[in-house]
Amino acid sequence: MNKELEFWKQKFIIDAIDYFISGDWGQESATQEMPLKTFCIRGADIENVNLLKTNTIPVRYVKNTTYINKSLDVGDIIIEKSGGSPVQSTGRTAYIDQQVKNDLETIICSNFCTAFRVKPEYDPQFIFYYLRNIYHSGVFFQFESQTTGIKNLMLDVALKEIPLSDFDLPTQRRIATILSALDRKIILNNLINDNLEAMAKTIYHYRFVQNADEKWEKKTLSELGIDVIRGVTYHKQDIKNEKDKDVYGLLRATNITGHVLDLNDLVYVDASFVSENQTLNPFDILITMSSGSKEHVGKNGLYYFEDRKRSFGAFCSKIKVNEKYKYLIYMYLQSIQFRNYVKNICLGTNINNLNNEHITSHRLIIPDDDSLQLFNNCVLSFFLKIQKNTIENIHLIRLRDWLLPRLMNGQVSEVKRSAFADDCYL
Repeated sequence: MNKELEFWKQKFIIDAIDYFISGDWGQESATQEMPLKTFCIRGADIENVNLLKTNTIPVRYVKNTTYINKSLDVGDIIIEKSGGSPVQSTGRTAYIDQQVKNDLETIICSNFCTAFRVKPEYDPQFIFYYLRNIYHSGVFFQFESQTTGIKNLMLDVALKEIPLSDFDLPTQRRIATILSALDRKIILNNLINDNLEAMAKTIYHYRFVQNADEKWEKKTLSELGIDVIRGVTYHKQDIKNEKDKDVYGLLRATNITGHVLDLNDLVYVDASFVSENQTLNPFDILITMSSGSKEHVGKNGLYYFEDRKRSFGAFCSKIKVNEKYKYLIYMYLQSIQFRNYVKNICLGTNINNLNNEHITSHRLIIPDDDSLQLFNNCVLSFFLKIQKNTIENIHLIRLRDWLLPRLMNGQVSEVKRSAFADDCYL
């Protein structure tokens, strides 16, 4: 057992659980046997649920008994029991917040997950953060088995063997309040960013789609000096540890959700794998070029982060473009027109692909210089604010993740004296 866990005595996580709620996948359409509509949270939805983003959660249809016995409520906790990757364990957890319940109304989890309800003497949000700390500490790797290429969490064994800090209920609630306040600020920043992005899209659509000037020319992206740079190719044996010397973190297609780029679960490789052109800089455009789903090909977003020791994997490309046209092209890449173009043009059967020419040969209407400058002046402040919020969220996440194990270890009184905490702002 991890040395950080040695001080825990007596109680184990299983002692906090009242009862389990098994998962179900149902089916895609309603039938007489499965007539009831519900939303089904999968392992892939866990991070979005914790960020209160519910628009990607699939609708399924289930039996009456499933609807009655497996529906989730506020305070329930979902834990992933199958999945993971070589660098990511199973055991990710999601918390059913009141807003999630309001958005979805009826919720189940998939059969690759399970859910549970905690006993009255435990605060459910505290137990959620406690499990998140266990996950981030890597302890769940010790409780995994693997069959047919899928890792499975031996959940019963893990919950019985992983100790639980014996805090009273007021202390649990205080810890949960501290951590949830940080998460709420992160969520608020994300909401502001979504609204700013939506405003930029509205301005773009109004000026350059609905009210395009007939005199404006159509040009290919290559005529605008665009360059498409493919990502880094690596093999499993090339993967390094984040703490190794002189490594680059690689963003992959899974790090692009809509217009948002995140830094979750990066793969690290030696710096020698990355060329100068493949280095990411603030406001670079990153796009997914290959995926098993046509819905995912063409996803793109702006890279807002300042750490230059990051690049991207081979299923993605960086779109390098003249500063003058950057925001015009980016907003076009976010448009319905471009999404429809990608769906029609991408090749492949099991894997759908875009190639460089699909992008560089694509034509779009280019406004006159005055209209373009006016648009750039308008939206630049939006994207600078999004960058500020995005970088602030990195600090908030670091602070939350720094606090998490210390709060769980009973070091609450030491947080105020931490130099690291002083360096992080709210």
